[in-house]
Amino acid sequence: MRRLTLFLLLILLISGCAETRQVMRFNEPEQERVWPSPPETPRYRYVGELTGEENFEALEKGSAANQLRDFFSAIVGLGDKTGYRNILQRPQSGVVDGAGRILVTDASRLAIFVFDQAAGTLSVWDQASKTTGFASPVGISIAANGDILVADAELGAVFRLSSQGEPLAIIGLGDLARPTGLAIDTVSGKIYVADTAEHNIKVFGDDGRLLDIFGRQGTGKTTFNAPTHLAFRNGRLYVTDTFNARVQVLDPDGNFLRSLGERGLYLGNLVRPKGVAADSDGNIYVIESFHDYLLVYDADGQFLLPIGGTGSGVGQFYLPAGVWTDSHDRVYIADMFNGRVVILQYLTEK
Repeated sequence: MRRLTLFLLLILLISGCAETRQVMRFNEPEQERVWPSPPETPRYRYVGELTGEENFEALEKGSAANQLRDFFSAIVGLGDKTGYRNILQRPQSGVVDGAGRILVTDASRLAIFVFDQAAGTLSVWDQASKTTGFASPVGISIAANGDILVADAELGAVFRLSSQGEPLAIIGLGDLARPTGLAIDTVSGKIYVADTAEHNIKVFGDDGRLLDIFGRQGTGKTTFNAPTHLAFRNGRLYVTDTFNARVQVLDPDGNFLRSLGERGLYLGNLVRPKGVAADSDGNIYVIESFHDYLLVYDADGQFLLPIGGTGSGVGQFYLPAGVWTDSHDRVYIADMFNGRVVILQYLTEK
């Protein structure tokens, strides 16, 4: 009888978990933070952060099923904060798809985190192919048909997944040494991959064929020294030329347009640039990982303002990596060693 009772309680627990609806929140701060500070006109507002399952909470907190789940969690230790949980550890980069899902690569968890606010769910994808798990996922981008492409630096290839995370194809195996940054021109279908070890940008077709190679190792125009992150927007390819301490802007065919940033000791200079992105107004965002800043430049490459500084508080970063934007001009920063994604809202004049 005792065993039967426990069995029935367990069934109720499982059914309650399956039916529990969740809502995703951004862990917003108690007080609003904006940049630049008043009396200047604010251009960026702190929205919140993503860390993992901590961003989700049940809508029916007081239900019998939830109370029963909490009871069993206490008994078996599921509520132990030190246990294994779905939380970000070392986020690298990310993207927002057409459905508004936020997909984040995590090299420490060897997986892709999928934050779905509309559905109130968090998914973790760890399969690069049907037989291989991710080893060091870094770059991520969305194809025109909604497929998700992930560059894995250790596996030396780009992996194509369906919108539901099902492995579909492998791109660049044998052509890539250490792929990191990834960007897609959804009009032409071209896939741009930063090969950090070979100091160049490799271009693949949507079908996976190698089409072109941009650059070689060097310090001149369209030469690179360990390129890491890429972004493609408004017909321009942005390349973080990390060890040359600059961002190069190219046209879709790899022709040099201009360079952004310079090595130096002053705020706004670059030492170890990583992530790069652009918004609808053409503003360019560059992660300065050495000094833990997000640097904002205008469309002409003029430095506008810094956001950040070393720390774990609101508006601070600790070895940030990638940066990306969405269709609502939100700016996402992979705050790597703080194990979170920080979200800012660009306050356009429109």
